[in-house]
Amino acid sequence: MQGIADQCDRSESNPHGDLQTAQAGIEHNRRAECLPAVAVVVMMFQSTLAAKTMMVTVLPALPSPAQALPCPLGAGWELIHNVELPDRGLDGARVGGFSAVAYQRKHDRLWLLSDATTGYLVSFTGLSRLLQGEQASLKGGRRLLLRDRKGAPLPADFDGEGLVLNGHHVWIVSEGRRRPQRRARLQRYNLLNGRLQREVPLLADWQEKEGQGLASNRGPESLTQMASGDLVLAAEAPLIQDREKQGKDWVRIARLRPGPDQLLEPIGRFEIGPAGASASRKHCLTELLGLEGDAAVLWLLRSFALPAGWSAHLQVLRLAGSESPSAPPIQAMQSWDLLADGLPSAALPSANW
Repeated sequence: MQGIADQCDRSESNPHGDLQTAQAGIEHNRRAECLPAVAVVVMMFQSTLAAKTMMVTVLPALPSPAQALPCPLGAGWELIHNVELPDRGLDGARVGGFSAVAYQRKHDRLWLLSDATTGYLVSFTGLSRLLQGEQASLKGGRRLLLRDRKGAPLPADFDGEGLVLNGHHVWIVSEGRRRPQRRARLQRYNLLNGRLQREVPLLADWQEKEGQGLASNRGPESLTQMASGDLVLAAEAPLIQDREKQGKDWVRIARLRPGPDQLLEPIGRFEIGPAGASASRKHCLTELLGLEGDAAVLWLLRSFALPAGWSAHLQVLRLAGSESPSAPPIQAMQSWDLLADGLPSAALPSANW
């Protein structure tokens, strides 16, 4: 399991402003009490400016930019905790192949999504107690098999990648293989019995057609919920029709507003690297993490190439309010090399507050 914790003195001013304004407030106002923020990813990190004696705890709500990133953006991160997940659930069944994580604060419960042959969720409890030294390890729960509307287990080729909890419901985004029976999907399941409740079609430009759409096994891999309740998802790599355009690789972003009849809408593009990087270095976006105010997100960008091996960069980006065809791809405001800060190269590519 991974986690990112940013722990440092923060400014009391402008808690809902943009990241640059929040950063300026931190640098020019008096130092306030230290407020830790925890994002579950694979390890626990804290800002290099943090006081080492502070206890890492879980925030009660989605953090504002000033709370989530209270130090100057160039401060960096430091590994402070590494948690090993049990390899079996409460029922003794072996678990693994996790691709996404979500956290229920009220019950101190982590939910992990497996993209193993049979799609399922499994819960682990005790994260907060473990971080406070009150518990030695996480406790595994029973597996919750994902099922179709009739209650039958999902096909063996289900490839769940992104996860958002919403009360007794869970939203899951899954990758496809450019075949009608294996399309990429955004679906909502009942967290009590695992049954499919709703499916939202992806944008037409994302769907598989000759010369367009998501490439096979190339997303969507990331899903997050903003403070407004909007779901935001992104392609893992450039769509087929977007490859090597404008000398850059970029991925598209979409939003689903709350409501039973809402459909996905485009909201912009993220720049992920030079043209061709997605293919030559398997350069891809693997996770999004929303910040309060719907203005910005953290995202995880990973790549692999020989002989260098894996890379993992955490970046912060400002979201566009709506898509403009003439607008250039969104560029990162700040980037951090997590492998240089101690993150294992094989770490789980997922994040959650």
